[in-house]
Amino acid sequence: QVQLVESGGGLVQSGGSLRLSCAASGSIFSMNVMGWYRQAPGKERELVARITNGGTTNYSDSLKGRFTISRDNAKNTVYLQMNSLKPEDTAVYYCNIRNGVLNYWGQGTQVTVSS
Repeated sequence: QVQLVESGGGLVQSGGSLRLSCAASGSIFSMNVMGWYRQAPGKERELVARITNGGTTNYSDSLKGRFTISRDNAKNTVYLQMNSLKPEDTAVYYCNIRNGVLNYWGQGTQVTVSS
């Protein structure tokens, strides 16, 4: 079993920045993929970015350049630095870890960008 605890969401003005953190605990394999997804009201959950334990990253094409994912393997923590935020980035952001054949999700953290 794996637990994910997210932090760092909140309200920010358009053009601002936020940094999300997600700490994983439990039975975590050394080879895993951690990532961030988001879900806006009335829309499906979509990939924001993900990163392997080796540091290989994958971004949503529409977000590349504004968002940066990173991780600290020693702390089993993944970060999402979000810059130049726009109102359309408003969503619940979910942390995810693919641990072996299983997927685990955090509870989500709200990010609201005001215009």
